[in-house]
Amino acid sequence: MSEAIADLSGSTTGPHLQRVLSLGDLFWYGVVSVTPSATATVFGLADERSRGYVVVTILAGMVAMILTAISYGRMASLYPSAGSAYTYVSRGINPILGFAAGWAMLLDYLVIPVFCVIYAALNLQRALPWLPFVVGSAIFAAGVTLLNLHGIRSTARTNRILLFLMFAVLFSFIVLAVRYLLIRHGAAGLFSFAPFYNPATFSVRRIVGATSFAALTYLGFDAVTTLAEEVNNPRRNVMLAALGVCVFTGLFGALLMYLGQLVWPDYSSFHNPETAFVDVTGRVGGLLLLQATALLLVVAQVGSGLTAQVGAARLLFGMGRENVLPPRIFARIHPVHNTPDLNVILIGVAAFVGAQFLTFDLTAEILNFGAFLGFMGVNAAVFWQYWLHCPPGRSRNFLTDVVLPLLGFSFCAIIWWGLASPAKIAGSIWLLIGAVVVGARTHWYRRPLRLPDAAIYE
Repeated sequence: MSEAIADLSGSTTGPHLQRVLSLGDLFWYGVVSVTPSATATVFGLADERSRGYVVVTILAGMVAMILTAISYGRMASLYPSAGSAYTYVSRGINPILGFAAGWAMLLDYLVIPVFCVIYAALNLQRALPWLPFVVGSAIFAAGVTLLNLHGIRSTARTNRILLFLMFAVLFSFIVLAVRYLLIRHGAAGLFSFAPFYNPATFSVRRIVGATSFAALTYLGFDAVTTLAEEVNNPRRNVMLAALGVCVFTGLFGALLMYLGQLVWPDYSSFHNPETAFVDVTGRVGGLLLLQATALLLVVAQVGSGLTAQVGAARLLFGMGRENVLPPRIFARIHPVHNTPDLNVILIGVAAFVGAQFLTFDLTAEILNFGAFLGFMGVNAAVFWQYWLHCPPGRSRNFLTDVVLPLLGFSFCAIIWWGLASPAKIAGSIWLLIGAVVVGARTHWYRRPLRLPDAAIYE
């Protein structure tokens, strides 16, 4: 493995993205990537699997994600470049391991757009039964791709509009849910410890298993790190944005789930667990809020699809620029819109094609596989880079360099281990394909993967 250590003495020139995003842009970009309504997607199934403790699963996932967000931010302060887990593990530990982390995260980034296309097309079909699935998925995939081709500033403006629409519906639910509980149960109906603990039904094993599914809520928070080369002051702002997104998602999502459980306490009576939150909104707000929530979930997929496609395109850009993938294709930047346009188109086409062959359940099961392998890699990179190989000019800190990253690694490992078997099988096949790809690039591991000088990312 020693032969795979990077040569960091290469060229100091290369294609660059422009720093045009503020901390606020990055934070809201991350919120849209995760989506404020993310917990609505997992509510029914997580509530069933945990037997009424969906709030606990959301908060448990938040702990793992906060620790991981700190690790992302610390690695971004060392290497403020596009590339996410791939860049951090490559430079923090080893290029081969970095490729494995990047390849695992690429699975996540590729599947999220497919997931968004499938979910949006299914909701479009519910609203417009006459619309064929293939047409709905084509419209959605093409629309998201065209928006992203217009550049990151266009994406940021679109995200603001989507956020306004999502929050309008979700705050309406909060107000109406409070009203519903006050009318039926009085002020005492707003406060209950049942969503957190009931000795008759509490099961750590079930909650851990449900958390492995509910952690889907947070996928996409790391998309802010893929824009590190496009944000002002990335050494500071990437960590702040990542932490802010995780905390906001966890607390706001827990509030939605808490009210949802109080409004609909019987987790075994959902008509369709996949759309259970829509039924909850219908109970407090009638048909109008139910339809608005269904539309919201389609809108949320637009935001998630936009940011997931951007993240995947920039991850490919990072790999292409470092000559791991063919740079003529993957490291190309559009001269006008300053976007990796060929990557954006490739991801859009892949999302549409994937939606024709994969099911909603399968995509949901494999999303966490690549993400949590990448998260484990970034946590390990912090320990390796800051404690075992302390950067020049820094002093070791046992809490921040050992305890926090290893706790983050452990939490992510527990969540990953609890994933369903189909996800592990599909993910393992993907990793084997990656091993062949990197083997071909290194003459079957006899030559190192060479990375350019880190100075070009400053």
